[in-house]
Amino acid sequence: MRPDYANSVGMPKPKEVDFQEQFTENGQYAKWINNAILLPIITIISLFVLGLLLWVIVRFNRRANPVPSKTTHNTFIEVVWTLVPVLILLGIAYPSLDLLAKQFKPAPAEAVTIKATGYQWYWGYTYPDHGGFEVVSNMLKEEGDVAKGERFRTENDGPKLLAADNRMVVPAGVPLRIQTTAADVIHAFAVPSLWFKLDAVPGRLNEKSLTITKPGVYFGQCSELCGARHAFMPIVVEALPPEKFAAWVKAQGGTMPGAEKPAPAAPAVAAPAAAAAPAPTTDPVAAPAAAPTK
Repeated sequence: MRPDYANSVGMPKPKEVDFQEQFTENGQYAKWINNAILLPIITIISLFVLGLLLWVIVRFNRRANPVPSKTTHNTFIEVVWTLVPVLILLGIAYPSLDLLAKQFKPAPAEAVTIKATGYQWYWGYTYPDHGGFEVVSNMLKEEGDVAKGERFRTENDGPKLLAADNRMVVPAGVPLRIQTTAADVIHAFAVPSLWFKLDAVPGRLNEKSLTITKPGVYFGQCSELCGARHAFMPIVVEALPPEKFAAWVKAQGGTMPGAEKPAPAAPAVAAPAAAAAPAPTTDPVAAPAAAPTK
């Protein structure tokens, strides 16, 4: 049965014209800025300019206004068309700069670190806080594109061109420190529903923080032109409740921070030798016999 993609999280939806639904605080804030500030301002300005154009066409055409005005300056209008754009820009600048600062806020010390490495053309996810194991993620091909017996994409894996054989698994509701780099050329780690995009540059380690607010599966793609198969290196992030994430880490052979590794078996210790008997006396004269009792 086909999954209910319409109610799924973290992926594009049919006939969608807005940003994807956001599942991070920064994403929700950015979408609010767009819908509550930018779109109303753009709409009002567009309608205002359209109204001015129509008014000029009707009022100041050659037939309605055969003698053009010779007015060259109008102090009031000049003040208005200078002051109003300044106020509009200030209204846009404050939330925009606030969002920019939030996006570059360093991750807290307790954040879970995942290092995403871009390769031509797949991703590798390393978990340095959990033993340093790596998960390699490749795009799942369609059934007709693989040899018999090889794994192919099913509807449960995700949409075509977005499904991967291994996902980047993270805990939901926990701060994450995502580090990106690349092994060959420049890639970009981008997940639209998490409001996350960060270049992966060879020889550099970029870092950004986020917290996923809801468990689910979130789909993205490399968004930097990186070669012939650039369009075929999807990103799939699966956010699990913390206890399920801990179980997943254990299944990968990793360890949770603070968890003690099993102590190695103590080496066998030889049993202590029996106490040595007292050495015989070196006196050649025998001790006197005890006196007989009566």
